[in-house]
Amino acid sequence: MVAISIQIEGQDGLTWSRWKKLVAEVESLGFAGLYRSDHFTNMRPPDKASLETIVSLAYLADHTRHITFGPLVAPLSFRDPMLLARQAAALDDLSDGRMILGLGAGWQEREHILFGYELGDIPTRMARLEEGLGVITRLLKSDDPVTFEGRFYHLRGATLLPRPQRPGGPRILLGGNGIKRTLPLVARYAGAWNANFLTPDAFRERSTALDILLQSAGRKPADVRRSVMLNLYFGSDMIEVDRQLSWRHNVPELADLPLDAAIEAIYAQGHALVGTPEHIIRQIEAYASAGVEELMLQWFDTADITRLRDLGESVLPRVL
Repeated sequence: MVAISIQIEGQDGLTWSRWKKLVAEVESLGFAGLYRSDHFTNMRPPDKASLETIVSLAYLADHTRHITFGPLVAPLSFRDPMLLARQAAALDDLSDGRMILGLGAGWQEREHILFGYELGDIPTRMARLEEGLGVITRLLKSDDPVTFEGRFYHLRGATLLPRPQRPGGPRILLGGNGIKRTLPLVARYAGAWNANFLTPDAFRERSTALDILLQSAGRKPADVRRSVMLNLYFGSDMIEVDRQLSWRHNVPELADLPLDAAIEAIYAQGHALVGTPEHIIRQIEAYASAGVEELMLQWFDTADITRLRDLGESVLPRVL
C-alpha cells in the first residue's frame, strides 16, 4: 500500500552504539528505509553527539541488504557537490542500488557560524542548490569529462571513475513544499520528492502541481517518487499514547481536550501520525489514498528500540 520508513535526527545524540542497533532493527523489522538528517550540531545548545552522516551511511550500506537509505537532506551550504556525488555513487554501488541522495539548500544558521561555513540569504542558498544540482547531475550521468563554470562551482574536464553501476547514479531526492522554488527544481532534477508536514489533501494539491511541472519539463509524473515526512506519536495502547502526548497539556488549544479528541486534532494539523496502531493504520491509509508512496516517520528517541519494535510488529504487517 505505502512504504514506511524511519527518519532520525543524527545530531541529537546519535552514537555508533545507537546507530548499529537502529540499522539492525529497521532492517529486520521490515521497514522500507532508514534516513537521517545531516547536521554538525543542534539548532540550540547544548550540543549533543552527532555521528558523521556519510561515514554512518557507509556502515549501513555494508550491513544491510534490503532497506533504502540516505541523508534527509545533505545541505549544499557545507557539502561539496563534487565530493558528495562521488560519495553517493560509491554508497549506491556498495549497497547494490539502495542509496537515495537527499539534497537541500541548508538552513541551520548556528552550525554554519560554529564551523565557519557561509550560509547566505535565501536567494543565495537556492541559487547554490540549483547550481549544485546541475553539477551533481552532470557528474553522475555523463560518461564524458564535465566542464562547468558557475557562480559557486567550477569543473574543468572532471570525470567520476569508476562510473556508477546504476545508470545515472543514485536517485536524487529534494524535500520541501514550495511551488515557486522547490517543485520546479524537483521537476528538473529529482527522482524523488519528499513533502514536509502536509495533510493528505494538501499533499494531493501539491502533487498535482508537480505533475504539471513535470509534464512541462518533458517528464512523466511516474518519474518522481512521492513521499511525506511526518512526526510520529505512537503508543501500543492509549496509556502509552497519553504519555507520548504529555506535552499537549501546555498547548492551550489541546490542554482541555479528551485524549481521543486531542489525537484527532493533532493529526488534522498535518504534522504527525498519532495514536495506537489502529489510529496509525487509518492515517496511513488516508495518505496512501492521496497518492503518497512512502512515509518518512521521524523517530526522535534513537535509544527507544522497544517502541520501534512495537510499531514495526503491530503496523507494518497491516499496511504492506
